[in-house]
Amino acid sequence: MGNIVTTIKRFLSNKNTITILGVLAGIVVLYIGYNYRVDQAIDTIAIPYARETITATSEITQDMIDTTEVLRSFVSTNSNLITGMDALINQTDPRCVTYGTSVPQGAFFYTEQVISCSASPNNPFQNMPDGYAPFSMSVDIHTTYGNSLYPGDYIDLYVKMTSRSGLIIFGKLIESIEIADVRDNQGNSVFLTSEAKTPAELLFTVPEDLHWLLNIANDINGLELIPVPRNASYTNNPGETAVSSEYLRDEIEYYAQQIPDANTSTGGSTTTGGSSNDTGGTTTE
Repeated sequence: MGNIVTTIKRFLSNKNTITILGVLAGIVVLYIGYNYRVDQAIDTIAIPYARETITATSEITQDMIDTTEVLRSFVSTNSNLITGMDALINQTDPRCVTYGTSVPQGAFFYTEQVISCSASPNNPFQNMPDGYAPFSMSVDIHTTYGNSLYPGDYIDLYVKMTSRSGLIIFGKLIESIEIADVRDNQGNSVFLTSEAKTPAELLFTVPEDLHWLLNIANDINGLELIPVPRNASYTNNPGETAVSSEYLRDEIEYYAQQIPDANTSTGGSTTTGGSSNDTGGTTTE
């Protein structure tokens, strides 16, 4: 027994033996690490995707979705990706696609695209704040930059007009105004269907004073209201919707007069651009 112990000690104290054991240990570590990396790289998880295009406000049903295998690493780098069917199919609280967007055929679902159907608005004005009013502006495929303006986007409104002195002026009138909806010439929401539709009007909700100003601007011959899109940061961090140029406000207000509304206890207003005997409505010179 003593001879065996002595032999083992001599074997372990040999420099060549230690080198060999170190190399073997390194190989084992590399093998284990390599296999771990490979397993991580090929590890998959089943997540839902749309079997067909699902338009805005549509309820998501079982026959509309299926699952497919994707790399788990893809899921870990997309924190807003929906990975479970229970986030899409709920018997007691049905889920719908968020207003103003759609889920294309073959696409995955993201949290910002799905909302409880009970909370999904069908009327862009139903949650309009008190003291606000809707405003509609005529547009076409050109002025919407190839139909690239979407509900929920914050944009600026520019004005092109001839001043009282006869000069052409162009500048920003309203900044940080939210698009409530985009409609075609039949009054249908452009983005509530997978069919290509041509935009005909932008809808906004604005404070009463801006509503008055924009309606006056709409009635001035030769005046153009021009929507100007901004980037995602502008929409994600919206400022106050406000008049950007007092000079442009003055040029527009020149064409109409704001007078007290005797029938409204809150001090509302009507407009007149004619004689002192004309009241109510909006008249431009």
